[in-house]
Amino acid sequence: MNWKRTLLFVVFWSVIALAIQYRWQTSLGWVALSLATGLLLVIRRRHAERVARWILAPDDEPHPDVGPWDDAVASLYRRIRDQIATIQELEETSTSAMAAGQALPVGVVTLTTDLQIRWFNLAAEKQLHLLPEHDLGQNLQNIIRAPTFAAYVKSGNWSDPLTLKINHASGNYSLLLRLVPYARDRTLLITRDLTQIEKLETTRRDFVANVSHEMRTPLTVLAGFVETLRDAPEGALSASQREQYFGLMSEQAQRMQALVTDLLTLSDLETSPSAEFTAVPISPLIETARSQIEALSAGRHHWEWQIEPTLNLAGNASELASAFSNLLTNAIRYTPDAGTIRVKWQRQADGRASFSVTDTGIGIASEHLPRLSERFYRVDRGRSRALGGTGLGLAITKHVAMRHDALLDVQSKLGQGSCFSLVFDNARVLRNPLPTSP
Repeated sequence: MNWKRTLLFVVFWSVIALAIQYRWQTSLGWVALSLATGLLLVIRRRHAERVARWILAPDDEPHPDVGPWDDAVASLYRRIRDQIATIQELEETSTSAMAAGQALPVGVVTLTTDLQIRWFNLAAEKQLHLLPEHDLGQNLQNIIRAPTFAAYVKSGNWSDPLTLKINHASGNYSLLLRLVPYARDRTLLITRDLTQIEKLETTRRDFVANVSHEMRTPLTVLAGFVETLRDAPEGALSASQREQYFGLMSEQAQRMQALVTDLLTLSDLETSPSAEFTAVPISPLIETARSQIEALSAGRHHWEWQIEPTLNLAGNASELASAFSNLLTNAIRYTPDAGTIRVKWQRQADGRASFSVTDTGIGIASEHLPRLSERFYRVDRGRSRALGGTGLGLAITKHVAMRHDALLDVQSKLGQGSCFSLVFDNARVLRNPLPTSP
């Protein structure tokens, strides 16, 4: 009953009371009391309706004026506002926690005590190939069906993680899994992809094995000659033999020295921060490399040089010289006598700068091209060692290119020669020519 009906009800009974009074001439006191009581009921009912409408109103609606009940409603209003603020703060905290969970690089899956999936982040979705619309509510053991994982779950001893091999259509990889109980009836599954770590470990083992293998041959030769010279009786070796032995020993020592030097250079490039770049005059740098490389060629090759003298770079002169020399040296090693080697340093149509070395050598089969810049990778190991290479030259060149925002491009066909190019980005090319020395 709303306040209007209450008012009609009071008026009706007041009329009845007046009629009775008129008919029997009774006291008017009870009529006044009835009217006052009815009016009070109407006012209280109206206040109650205001409070009811306010409760259903939006959260920011101020509380109504309800007379003597105003203090109680104001207190209720403050309590509601505090609760609303608390709920909003909890929602923001929950949203932030969920966002942080989604951003974690490790996989996280929240589970019930019987391992039913309640929630998982993007990393877990990718690593375990979960589907939000299908796998929520599923038992985790229906997703991970490996016997080793079932035994891990059954053991109840989850203090140590479990390494699990995952075989999937997209590829095989390894995951580190660990179950962690939390709260009163919840379990957390944490997953970590070990694929990259295993690749790095494999690379490290291969690197150690390759260095050991590269060092073994010259050390064996040196040890053999030293033993021969030590144990040979006086006068058993002629002067020419001794000279030959010392020459071979010197050659192997130089080979080890070159290997150590290249290893130190590569390590420095990989671990040290980029050096401060300065304006580098490239033409004099190439001319220096030219005099050295033509001396090494000793007239066995035909050289063609096309150098743009005013084209310069912002970079590190020693690193650039190393990269250029490596490409030139490789061209000599793999180009037969009387072959042609063309060297170009020029600006491309798009504004980039290119240093290219093109030879008419033996060429490289296409399946080897993607791996040429790997450390110690050789297309023909026997030929490379015979030619004196360490297997690190292109790896060094690749790192120099990356530190100079450049691209190492290799074009080659078996039996038709190769073209190795370093293409430098526009940002590295100096727009204004460098001042010449007086």
